[in-house]
Amino acid sequence: MRTEAGAGRERDDDTDPRRRIPPLDVVLRDPVVGPLAAELGRERARTVVVELQRRARSGDLDPGQVREVAAEQLAALVAARGPRPVINATGVVVHTNLGRAPLSEAARAALVDAAGYTDVELDLATGERGRRGGEVLDALRAAVPEAGDAMVVGNGAAALLLATTALAGGGEVVVSRGELVEIGDGFRLPDLIESGGARLHEVGTTNRTHLHDYEQALARVASSGHPGALLKVHPSNFWVDGFVSDVPVAPLAELARTHRLPLVVDNGSGLLEPDPALPDEPDARTALRDGAGLVTASGDKLLGGPQAGIILGDAELVGRLRRHPMARALRVDKLTLAALGATLRDRAATPTSVARRATAAGLRTRVERLARELSDAGITARPVPHEGRVGGGGAPGVPLPGWAVAVHEGLAARLRLGRPAVLARVRDGSCLVDPRCVPPEQDEVLLRAVLDAAGVDPDRR
Repeated sequence: MRTEAGAGRERDDDTDPRRRIPPLDVVLRDPVVGPLAAELGRERARTVVVELQRRARSGDLDPGQVREVAAEQLAALVAARGPRPVINATGVVVHTNLGRAPLSEAARAALVDAAGYTDVELDLATGERGRRGGEVLDALRAAVPEAGDAMVVGNGAAALLLATTALAGGGEVVVSRGELVEIGDGFRLPDLIESGGARLHEVGTTNRTHLHDYEQALARVASSGHPGALLKVHPSNFWVDGFVSDVPVAPLAELARTHRLPLVVDNGSGLLEPDPALPDEPDARTALRDGAGLVTASGDKLLGGPQAGIILGDAELVGRLRRHPMARALRVDKLTLAALGATLRDRAATPTSVARRATAAGLRTRVERLARELSDAGITARPVPHEGRVGGGGAPGVPLPGWAVAVHEGLAARLRLGRPAVLARVRDGSCLVDPRCVPPEQDEVLLRAVLDAAGVDPDRR
């Protein structure tokens, strides 16, 4: 027979809030927690939930909040892991804030292969130390036959820094005042170049520079005994129209040869050869044919590869850069070399090239289908003409005719915070979803993301 004391203890147990603590497997199967746990990794997610259960048992957390807090903490951990994938629906192909060029499937596969041991600096035939990244350098010379040699460093700024430091450190670099540009995040080329020990000698004015400006400057530099190099910089991320003039590469190269100085051309956007679609964009092959000693460029812009600085040109000059102590600090790792090599082997198939050449007619077909699906789900959506851009400082002012879906402006923030995150443009009170940079096979993913942002269950539309 139960005693009154025993009955009291049983009633206390029945009302113990700790009985409401959800089991571990139940929390991990929660519709919100489950996908986060899968993305983060079950073991790490399990640790988070177990700690929340301990807090609930000690009275520090209401048992009914375990699932909710678990979802919040797991979401924060997933977001803090590193860069999150984003669907680029802006129409800007080389989007600096999204990491510039997306890699091709071949480049991604090459990254995976290179994650283990590789022959990055080994000659397998002899078993001896080999030329670092030799296959990539061969691919660069094949793409730009005018180059006697090639070199790869961390990024475009590193390429320019190494070139001016190795060739003109302690001397003067003669450059047009209109080409002393500011690049991303407030960095300026004059500060970059002078950090390597070279001194800038500015010629001309902001809008007009003539050959005689360089001739007069070189006469003064020669008398001072500190000649270094001539530099020509493609402004790339802006253009000046109206009463303007600059000096092309060919006459500058002739002037440099007369004074026995190297001419370094920074073409910025990474175009290796002429492109009829971008007739005003400078390329490496043309610059070298016109007499440039070295050309520097970025690998993650129009080339469509990983972040890298590419140096092409005269073999003796490249050799001087390669032997400079700074070269060791600026060299790239095996992953960059692997991705760059894969990119060079099939440049026309990179996502950057495909998106840049997408036709307005093809984009309109995709946009009309997307707008129709959204309208059928009760979302106000309409196709509108929309001009894309090359981006990344390439071909400024050159429009890429296309189309976008215009939806309510308020969806822009929800799209950015969604899973997957989608970045669209906001203009004239509308959120513009442009599929130019979205592979067609991801159209359904994009559609579901917009539906989810609008509060429509994609599976019940």
